Amino acid sequence: MSNGGPEIEQLIQLLARLPGLGPRSARRAVLHLIKKKDQLMVPLSAALDRAVDAVRTCEVCGNVDTRSPCGICSDPRRAESGLLIVVEDVADLWALERAGVGAVRYHVLGGVLSPLDGVGPEDLSLDELVARAPQFSEIVLAVNATVEGQTTAHYITDRLAGTGVKVTRLAHGVPVGGELDYLDEGTLSQALRARTEL
Repeated sequence: MSNGGPEIEQLIQLLARLPGLGPRSARRAVLHLIKKKDQLMVPLSAALDRAVDAVRTCEVCGNVDTRSPCGICSDPRRAESGLLIVVEDVADLWALERAGVGAVRYHVLGGVLSPLDGVGPEDLSLDELVARAPQFSEIVLAVNATVEGQTTAHYITDRLAGTGVKVTRLAHGVPVGGELDYLDEGTLSQALRARTEL
């Protein structure tokens, strides 16, 4: 419990809901915002107000932008791309963009299949993916190497089987710069199964 009044306590509680911030980190962040009220808190508040009105979910791919279709879907250099990369969420899309994967297009699923968490096919943008599939020559399933991610990849592969589109997935295995001694057994066995010729 803070000693700064209900407004400050509410700010701490709201920030603590953000990924990577627990109650202690949120408290430190709030204290920093208060100390830098004019330099940080006021501009942050104004930016949040603008973002509430401006942020949109792209009607084509599911990306988050200030317009729909988003800047990626509107990019004429990507219009003829035959490559569609399917990701679990927007953070994955942004990571691939930071990596500079090229003039590709994306599809955000909005999660992965997880019966234990109550996430079924109807909760993901799978019908939209199947509808978009014929526009592409290859669909890359860039889902995480978790049980749920792989289950989702298999489900998508089955759904796309009749489209004639080539379906691939990201390679899994030894990371660049990785040392074998530090890798887990699952990663090592996957790397051996997915070996390539030199």
